[in-house]
Amino acid sequence: MNEIIFLFKGLIIGLAIAASIGPISIICIQRTLTKGRAIGLFSGLGAATADGFYGAVASFGLTAISTFLLNYKLFISLIGGIFLIYLGIKTFFAPITKKTEQKIINQTNSYLSILLLTLANPMTILLFMAIFAGLGLGNTNGNYFSAIMSTLGVFLGSIIWYFILVEIIYFFSPKISTTTFEWINKSAGLLIGGFGMFAIIKLIV
Repeated sequence: MNEIIFLFKGLIIGLAIAASIGPISIICIQRTLTKGRAIGLFSGLGAATADGFYGAVASFGLTAISTFLLNYKLFISLIGGIFLIYLGIKTFFAPITKKTEQKIINQTNSYLSILLLTLANPMTILLFMAIFAGLGLGNTNGNYFSAIMSTLGVFLGSIIWYFILVEIIYFFSPKISTTTFEWINKSAGLLIGGFGMFAIIKLIV
């Protein structure tokens, strides 16, 4: 019974953290609109995998990993910020073309790019650890099954959010004109690049 509670709490955490509007959600929206449902879903899966990883670090108390991430947070965050700026520029200048079926390699690249981008925010581990401690998930008393269930819950909660997000955007995409598509694309590029610049500025000041 306790394991079900751990699963449910983990699901709520994953859903709540994923639902916060940030660069990852914007990228998933933009990719769904311009590249189709599959690319959007694979991007969301990459984010959910990273959330699950951070959930596992917090749930299992993997202090070696969390210490490494925090010790190198400046370097990792810098890389993440630069990558966001690159994606923002690429998105802003990307031509608007009709959505087509994407190759498997494009789906894999979409998954890996968001996975690495989500992992490039080491401060997320502090958020997970604080929430897990507050909800009593950070102390499983050596019960690895409970830790697995809470980690699974985080992953499921995150993927549920991105699935809902992608499906809603994909449903409305046929109603969007080419001109609006272009406006959304450029706006998304500016927002994504802005998040990257903000991340780098925070490292300096």
